[in-house]
Amino acid sequence: MLQLFVLLKERKLNRLFGYDYSKSGWYFVTICTNTKGNVLGNVNNGKMVLNELGGIVEKQWCWLLDKFEYLKYDEWIIMPDHIHGIMVIENYIVGNGRDVRNSRDCSVQNKDDATRSVHGKIKSISELIGAFKTTSSKEIHNLGFNDFKWHKSFYDEIIGDEISLNRIRKYIIENPKNFVKAK
Repeated sequence: MLQLFVLLKERKLNRLFGYDYSKSGWYFVTICTNTKGNVLGNVNNGKMVLNELGGIVEKQWCWLLDKFEYLKYDEWIIMPDHIHGIMVIENYIVGNGRDVRNSRDCSVQNKDDATRSVHGKIKSISELIGAFKTTSSKEIHNLGFNDFKWHKSFYDEIIGDEISLNRIRKYIIENPKNFVKAK
């Protein structure tokens, strides 16, 4: 039992201790597949081309927007073995000085932006990512790709200012042309 405690104690915490990841804010996330390589598609001439699994991942990424009215996306991209995205949680949907870009086409992104109160529990970024991973994995497994898995955790960064936001936007936009194929 002591060995398990030591093992758990040494594990790096992925989230900022004490921070409420369900409060209104801008979050950069990276979610990786458990396997490196062209799991979700290929980068050809600096552009990402999704395969069938990548199409499912895109569909389920967009599904989150339809399911959770307080969630919006800014820049995002699916890469061969990971997805990068800026997720925006808004407990009250009003302008906050930052322009949310609809960089990719999710038909539900064009929701009415009139001020409205969000009712019910706001899910944290971890819960939203969990829902995304669960539903996308299920869809992929239903096609017979039973070995597909997401990496256990995900990377996140709380976006605190315009400089960080613009740096991350640029990183996401340029990711396909800078992508180096895994060996």
